[in-house]
Amino acid sequence: MTRVIIVRHGQSSYNTEKRIQGRTDVSRLTEKGRNDATKVGKALSNILFNAIYSSPLQRAKQTAEIIYSDLANATATSAVVQTSDKLLEIDLPLWAEMLSADVKQKFAEDYRIWKETPDKLRMLLNDGEESREHFPVLALYAQAREFWQEILPHHQGETILIVGHNGINRALISTALGIPPSRYHSIQQSNCGITVLNFAGGLADPVQLESLNQTQHTGETLPTLRPEHQGVRLLLVRHGETEWNRQTRFQGQIDVPLNDNGRNQAQKAGEFLKDVAIDFAISSSMLRPKETAEIILQHHPSVQLELQDGLREISHGLWEGKLETEIEQEFPGELERWRLTPAEVQMPEGENLQQVWERSVAAWQSIVQAASENQLKTGLVVAHDATNKTLLCHILGLSSENFWNFRQGNGAVSVIDYPSGLDGLPVLQAMNITTHLGQGVLDKTAAGAL
Repeated sequence: MTRVIIVRHGQSSYNTEKRIQGRTDVSRLTEKGRNDATKVGKALSNILFNAIYSSPLQRAKQTAEIIYSDLANATATSAVVQTSDKLLEIDLPLWAEMLSADVKQKFAEDYRIWKETPDKLRMLLNDGEESREHFPVLALYAQAREFWQEILPHHQGETILIVGHNGINRALISTALGIPPSRYHSIQQSNCGITVLNFAGGLADPVQLESLNQTQHTGETLPTLRPEHQGVRLLLVRHGETEWNRQTRFQGQIDVPLNDNGRNQAQKAGEFLKDVAIDFAISSSMLRPKETAEIILQHHPSVQLELQDGLREISHGLWEGKLETEIEQEFPGELERWRLTPAEVQMPEGENLQQVWERSVAAWQSIVQAASENQLKTGLVVAHDATNKTLLCHILGLSSENFWNFRQGNGAVSVIDYPSGLDGLPVLQAMNITTHLGQGVLDKTAAGAL
């Protein structure tokens, strides 16, 4: 496994002025940006990096150098900061250095395309006597793929750090996972946010998003809402550990309760979310998520818990109650198929992922719609590993073939926003936050069997 940790640069002067930065190199880190970069260095100080790559633009390069100084002091890392032009920010030459508000006014139709169908944004650029078409988002995704193809073969089984920008980081994550350019705005990268990707090999091999956009090290419990946010925010939590999780025994729809560690994880999730204003809460109707939700809601006594059958775990049918060795013995080769092509597996006397998709997405959409109609702002949703992974595929415009691209630790929190309300695309603001469970940016939960 190659572990890649991706960080966005610290707050810059253009960030505070709400200017389009693109590839201009005028913007500098603010004092907060420098302080947050130091916090990233401390958060990563127990990890030994084999290589560090940075964009050459000064706001990213300075962030990387601040992080490096903390790493060098803590781990005596021999890695040095290397710059790569393939980590340059998205190129928006007609908008660069303009205030976002002015771009919105002067280029109203292009700005609408940028927000609604970013992959279709086209700029006509004059190169001397000739003009050429430039598609900023499509060019950025091609650049990100080139970076991965160039870098991954040199770091098999190693740990590397990348310090980039909002746009290129989104493109790196998206090209690794197969998220289409049309969903460019569907993942968030906060200043000094930390994302963790695990590669089995190259771009064509399995990739897992371990976590996305962690901001807790900067003092921000959850990423801030986007400007002009209108819709609901949903906090998607996986239930705490059960004894069968610990044993890696398939539980599916067998109603196994939390164990002591699972209740402790739920309590920690409750502490983590205690200062978040939660307006409503919904859980799968099974025992383990219901108990997890009830423990979290001890900090929110006025919130009533609603149960939804559509959020129940996948039915593993005849696999339920069995260990992997027992399943392999009774159903030879099927576990391997489940790992490699999960969308093609029909559980014996159970469900397939399409059935889980249909009921869980229907439940999710009904939650979003009810919250929108009642003008509720923030909701807690507690469910299961397979349910959550299916919902994450739906949120990012992926199919259930991408099921294994996402990690969901017991007691982990993910944040999904609907900034344009019910009719707009959702945004995965953060995923699989586990810092409240294990002190550190890496997921140390034993995810166990489903």
